[in-house]
Amino acid sequence: MRTPSNPTRTPVRPGPRPRLRPGDSVPVRTLTPVSGPPLAVPDPGSAVHVQFRRFAGCPVCNLHLRSVARRHAEIERAGIREVVLFHSPAEELREHVAHLPFAVVADPGKALYAEFGVEAHRRALLDPRGWPGIVRGVLAGTADLLRGRGRLPAASQPGGRIGLPADFLITPGGRIAAVKYGEHIDDQWSVDELLAHAAEPGPPLTG
Repeated sequence: MRTPSNPTRTPVRPGPRPRLRPGDSVPVRTLTPVSGPPLAVPDPGSAVHVQFRRFAGCPVCNLHLRSVARRHAEIERAGIREVVLFHSPAEELREHVAHLPFAVVADPGKALYAEFGVEAHRRALLDPRGWPGIVRGVLAGTADLLRGRGRLPAASQPGGRIGLPADFLITPGGRIAAVKYGEHIDDQWSVDELLAHAAEPGPPLTG
């Protein structure tokens, strides 16, 4: 079945496909960010780092994306384009991510989550390794609210709250150069890890 260019508005909760591995190919599709022009993934002009996050306003996601935003110029110099997906509707997501300097895409139907084999599991929240990230995220979010910045996530999350993160580095030729499926809510590549994958010897980022 062909995946639509823009994920559907209504959550359909498809089951995940088998996990992707380095060397697997990714079909070209056009995605429409919540702000900014449509973009192609894969991108024929650069490698693409696709991140799968949780819902709009997720404290752990917000804290991690701040670290990515701070070093965005460095990531671009390495020839990498950032694309981040959330499983919230575009109208809700837009208010939470307007300050970010990279593309953010809404996939409330989780069509792309399923295609890339990205799962939701109770261990996202129950794994103790993720608890420090939860505490840091909540504290940072609370501080923002006290300063009059940011906003709380919606009380109802149709896509759920137990999603696991995932990272994919995709070459201009549409191959998976590197991949990470998170084991808990705060288990994703750091910027240093992303740059290390991009610097690995061989052809990954050129085809």
